[in-house]
Amino acid sequence: MKIVRASTIPLSLNVFCRGLLSRLSAEYDVLAVSSPGPDLDEVAGREGVRTAPVPMKRHISPLADLRSLWRMWRLFRREKPAMVHSLTPKAGLLCMMAGRMAGVPVRVHTFTGLVFPTSKGLKRKLLMLTDRITCACATHIVPEGRGVMDDLRQYGITRRPMRVLGHGNIRGIDLKHYRRTPDIDRQAAEIRQNLGVNDGDIVLVFVGRLVADKGVAELVRAFTAIDDPGLHLLLVGPEEPGVDPLDESTAGTIGTHPRIHAVGPQPDVRPYLAAADVSVLPSYREGFPNVVIESGAMELPCIVTDINGSREIIEHGRNGLIVPPRDADALKEAIVSICADTGLRHSLAANGRPMVASRFEQGYVWNCLTDFYHEILPAQ
Repeated sequence: MKIVRASTIPLSLNVFCRGLLSRLSAEYDVLAVSSPGPDLDEVAGREGVRTAPVPMKRHISPLADLRSLWRMWRLFRREKPAMVHSLTPKAGLLCMMAGRMAGVPVRVHTFTGLVFPTSKGLKRKLLMLTDRITCACATHIVPEGRGVMDDLRQYGITRRPMRVLGHGNIRGIDLKHYRRTPDIDRQAAEIRQNLGVNDGDIVLVFVGRLVADKGVAELVRAFTAIDDPGLHLLLVGPEEPGVDPLDESTAGTIGTHPRIHAVGPQPDVRPYLAAADVSVLPSYREGFPNVVIESGAMELPCIVTDINGSREIIEHGRNGLIVPPRDADALKEAIVSICADTGLRHSLAANGRPMVASRFEQGYVWNCLTDFYHEILPAQ
């Protein structure tokens, strides 16, 4: 039985479906579809599945989107898959529409996060319209978490039945990979030494894109408002000045503050998580943030905002602290409290990995998905 797994950019397939496509290929004829790029070639080589490049724009682009829709329709007509399953917004819109027009019997879209709640004006209306079209053309709608499902209902995007698989999260976590080891601890010690972190200093780590929507401005304001020479902020991730740039003041502070260390994107974030004492994600919106799960697996307490996904991973006072989004003062208070109370910090850290293991272990997450496929696909 042939199935299609699709995302807008190949990086999403490469990251979120790593190992999964290979597992699915033992049971299905898997075709991976995304925009062309080296990541798609890597998926083909590593996962052992066929791939098909279909250029797609991440943002609204009417003419380009029509061309992509036509190419997707032609692909589905030629391949005749039993199911198409998409997981990013533009791929979802195009795959669900093309799948319906081409007569693909099972059309699944996973909402990994919603963009429109933090958008305004005409852009917000257009984003809501495209999500409504995606839902109308799909046969099955899978929100990554309960918060996303609630928003889809609350904003009137769809009234159709929806289903969260397991405890949420589409990727799961490989607990053998995300764990403290002597080698990881050695790399972490080197990172702290290279950054000028002294024994007894506390390092906050942020992992993600350095953009406004991730709450980086509030994090920098909260950090600089704390008068503690032993407190450091480690920023791990790329800047995206053309998408959602930071304001000049925030960018300037990051570039000049002696205890803010921006190290850019890293191929392996584990040593940077291990080099830190507290993980912070003050984002405005998320689907189901993997970095919070990864931080818990690496035995880090987390400070997160009260948003979808984050509040489904963190229980306030048990494995982390939850603060309101866009509130630098509340974030500052949480940082001060967790840094000042060593017992609290250690208690939150000790609970992190067991909670992640019980809900988001990769094998469990993948079993939830394959069970779902067995349920919705016709018997072979």
